[in-house]
Amino acid sequence: MKTATKRDLVVKISNETGMTQQQVFDVIQKTLDTITQTLAAGDEVVLRNFGSFQVKETKQKIGRNPNKPGTDVVIPPRAIVKFKPGKEMKERVANVLPQIQNPGDSAPPITEAAPSQV
Repeated sequence: MKTATKRDLVVKISNETGMTQQQVFDVIQKTLDTITQTLAAGDEVVLRNFGSFQVKETKQKIGRNPNKPGTDVVIPPRAIVKFKPGKEMKERVANVLPQIQNPGDSAPPITEAAPSQV
């Protein structure tokens, strides 16, 4: 399995849409900035058929320093981002399990889902 970077997404979308890579990069970056700003304000971001991002609070807990196992360290509560995949994403990602289990096998072709409304 390979890692897709923002650059990979820009190139792919640019090739598919005919937009320049700079235009695509600007749209992707603005989208990510807006999602980050919305979450930083404590609001939820829901992208239909993709998933939702929510800010959750972790509880205070006691940790231990591996170098000093006898010393307890208090880890304060903090805000974290949780992602919950949407139904369509769950269904499509479920098909990747055989590829993860058998990385040497050739993967079946991925079929594109029909575009859905946002």
